[in-house]
Amino acid sequence: MRIWFIGAYGIVSTTAMAGGKLIEQGRIDTTGLVSSLPQFEGIEKYAPLNFEFGGHEVRKADNAYVAALQHWEQNRHFEKEHLEEVRSELEQIRASRGTAINCGSGVQALGELDILENEKKTLAEIVEQLEKDLKSFADDDTVVINSASTEPLLNYSEKYHGSLDGFEEMIENDVKEHASASILYAYVALKNRIPYGNFTPSAGSSIPALKELAIEKKVPHAGNDGKTGETLVKTTLAPMFAYRNLKVLGWMSYNILGDLDGLVLSHRENKESKVISKDKVLEKIYGYSPFSITQIEYFPSLVDNKTAFDFIHFQGFMGTQMKFYFIWDAIDAIVAAPLTIDIARFLLFAKKKGLYGVIKEMGFFFKSPMDTNNVNTHSQFVELVEWFRENI
Repeated sequence: MRIWFIGAYGIVSTTAMAGGKLIEQGRIDTTGLVSSLPQFEGIEKYAPLNFEFGGHEVRKADNAYVAALQHWEQNRHFEKEHLEEVRSELEQIRASRGTAINCGSGVQALGELDILENEKKTLAEIVEQLEKDLKSFADDDTVVINSASTEPLLNYSEKYHGSLDGFEEMIENDVKEHASASILYAYVALKNRIPYGNFTPSAGSSIPALKELAIEKKVPHAGNDGKTGETLVKTTLAPMFAYRNLKVLGWMSYNILGDLDGLVLSHRENKESKVISKDKVLEKIYGYSPFSITQIEYFPSLVDNKTAFDFIHFQGFMGTQMKFYFIWDAIDAIVAAPLTIDIARFLLFAKKKGLYGVIKEMGFFFKSPMDTNNVNTHSQFVELVEWFRENI
């Protein structure tokens, strides 16, 4: 299968590329891949574990190996020998110049950018170039995964985002103030009948216009915001209190992270959509809103280690108040990268089974799954398994 990454030189994408090639060559096992669990036996017929990678990127780097090496030198997040084992394959992956339109001031923190030429173009010209790049790579086994940095909240317009006609009018009339990179990438993918997975909290394919396009083109899509760390624990642990009829009075989540993700999220406008995505899950699980504090802070020396400190204040029998604490400390790219491969495999499976529109049963992978309020990890996993077994 072929995976086209938006944000191709990021640490998640390059880790997925390296890991995918290592799996293909039998050098590592499939630990971390949900799609390799026994419950999903048979998926390999539709989405085999062999890969070609490409993508769009806004940062300058010679190829995916150079980008991966830069990340490795900062993080040492896997054995160096693994990177060298797939060096020749990664050196052949050269990302196309992308767009960072309306991606906020945080994107400037990524370093030297290669976007000036594209940003001078009209929306129609940007879309034309993105489409040309993608079509030069894509075949019937291609999936687009957005793993780029988080954008600011979309400047939503019912006129331009509420219908496909309005969206295409926005492009035709070059109404840039209502555009963003993620919705343009999603538009190009869906327009060309290529499944799209949004691993970010950015708008992506979640607006009505693009949901309409996915139905019209009969293409599957899923998102938003990969559930990899503190929110994964939160949505797994939070149901326990509900099952035991314990009332959660308050939940504090304090997240610290470094690397480029943390640097981008240190900018308020880029952080806002991420906080919203993490903060809404409690209300969806409990049906009420406990007092909640969700903070995300940049901590440079942590690089790709994301550490979260959570404090839960809850009430039990006879009104007695009690406390629960946990700390999550994980290397973000290592927990995130395999999920991007999983999402691509399930979307390709959906396409080959003739399924289209929002694949809400893939909500297991996301903090803010589209078209469903179920964020309970336990029942989400059951939904995913049942959906797969019904369609295999």
